[in-house]
Amino acid sequence: MHNEITLSRDVEAIQIPSGDIVQLPVGTKVMITQALGGTYTVATNFGLARIKSENADALGIDLEAEKSKLSAASEAIASGDVEGAIWEQLKLVYDPEIPVNIVDLGLVYDCKISKDEGETNVEVKMTLTAPGCGMGPTIAADAQSKILMLEGISNARVDIVWDPVWNQDMITEEGKMKLGMI
Repeated sequence: MHNEITLSRDVEAIQIPSGDIVQLPVGTKVMITQALGGTYTVATNFGLARIKSENADALGIDLEAEKSKLSAASEAIASGDVEGAIWEQLKLVYDPEIPVNIVDLGLVYDCKISKDEGETNVEVKMTLTAPGCGMGPTIAADAQSKILMLEGISNARVDIVWDPVWNQDMITEEGKMKLGMI
């Protein structure tokens, strides 16, 4: 990582940490600082930005190779473990400034699955590490889209909640290891 890349086309991105949508024009030089969960955090002359997986080709990334990472969730769905598949999908969602997924950060508080008239509905409650994070709606939308990628899921709603207040004790052992906390 950290090699300079020149964008091959115009790309819509999300500015970090404000969450504002920006256009990165063709020819912009970027450096990928984080490539986790199918999104890419890039450093530009204008600061950090997050690029969605559908724009990976502008970075020279083969999206088909990235899609193969969905296998854990696919296996869970095939075995009938819908909740397990949802948790696997949520592990593909990252805060663009922290190299740990939202599950291991302890940001996901609840996951409920219900069936109504043949539809499978999912409701997730999650929080953020800080209330003023401008990326909150983007992270929640990313979580929702990852859930909706699963076969058989009709609807997904991801709500950001503030109770209980998040703290570092909520980070899993795996998350703490990735962050160098243990």
